[in-house]
Amino acid sequence: MTPSASPTGGATVLRAAWSYDGTGGTLTPDPVLVLVGGVIAAVGRLDGVPEGAAVVDLGGATLLPGLVDPHVHLAFDASPDPVGHLAARDAAAALAAMAAAARRAARGGVTTVRDLGDRDHLSLTLRGAAASDASLPTIVAAGPPITTPEGHCHYLGGGVSGVAAVRAAVRERAERGVDVIKIMASGGQLTPGTRPEVSQFTLEELRAAVEEAHRHGLPVTAHAHGARPVADALAAGVDGLEHVTFMTSDGVDRAPDDLVTAIAKRGAALGITLGVAPVEGSAVPPAVAARLPALMANARRLYEAGARIVAGTDAGIGPVKPPDVLRWAVGELPALGLSGAEALRAATSLAAEVCGLGDRKGRLAPGYDADVLAVDGNPLEDPTALHRIRAVYVRGHRLPGVGAGSPEPQR
Repeated sequence: MTPSASPTGGATVLRAAWSYDGTGGTLTPDPVLVLVGGVIAAVGRLDGVPEGAAVVDLGGATLLPGLVDPHVHLAFDASPDPVGHLAARDAAAALAAMAAAARRAARGGVTTVRDLGDRDHLSLTLRGAAASDASLPTIVAAGPPITTPEGHCHYLGGGVSGVAAVRAAVRERAERGVDVIKIMASGGQLTPGTRPEVSQFTLEELRAAVEEAHRHGLPVTAHAHGARPVADALAAGVDGLEHVTFMTSDGVDRAPDDLVTAIAKRGAALGITLGVAPVEGSAVPPAVAARLPALMANARRLYEAGARIVAGTDAGIGPVKPPDVLRWAVGELPALGLSGAEALRAATSLAAEVCGLGDRKGRLAPGYDADVLAVDGNPLEDPTALHRIRAVYVRGHRLPGVGAGSPEPQR
């Protein structure tokens, strides 16, 4: 790359010791990124600096794409009682809390999030605000999940029953401008009275949701724990599955071989729930902790069968799930059998594809959004490097106060 091939004026040039492009298996030495107008304009070795460019030399840091979390809940505040706290907030207070959570995610290197369940479609409002506020990550929004009356997360709105009502719920979300449809195929642990192994919708209702969503050009991802809800959601043609734990009322079933094969063959994206941040005085609930070995074994079998796996963290649902918990989830993916490079791809380019943003997020490549995370260390070999943040750029704007001690631009 030569100066004549690079844009001039308004450019920021990032230098570092290493980079990971979001797709490969190794680090590239001595990278140079040219950022212009929120986009990566050029990548490569630089023979000279474009005239008027601001140069940021990050020394021994490693550059990588901003992380992409395909399953968060910005409306939940990562407290011991996220549901109760949300219920106590009016729309304005809830939106302010969501914005604070989104900013924390960005400051932790998570520059794109897919919100899979809010209240009052507030994530769409926040998505719009992000267009002019570089402190916010890019937001992919589902709005309130489609659930049954008194079903899982019914307190977010969206409780319906019957094929016609399901179709109407999808149409209403499409008209509001959501990016993805989220449907609760099973119950869940965050809602008393529902059970993760029990189906909430019939196969016909799930098919109606998928048909209507696809008619509007929208993908569908289904919250599904138990084997029956997972099988029905897959048969209905969903594009993604969240959790896929095969949880029962008192344990975890071994994932059925035929269903594992079917999931891998279909290529549906699996958002495996990972990510536990160390929080003093908090831990994974005992009922979940006791099931973890069996949950991980099922996830590993899915990976070994060739399933498309990303880490959907469920950020926000408890103290160990802060908005930037994806950094810890990357370090947990190798327990499923993924290599360090595969784990990073699952949190960058593959996660971007799952979110429908594979053409502009998750890679350090010309034409992609200038979402850049700079860390100390080699994240391919040491995932804890993701916690040693030197700098974060969101759509070309450097977040102030992140990575104390990092150099300021030179001209």
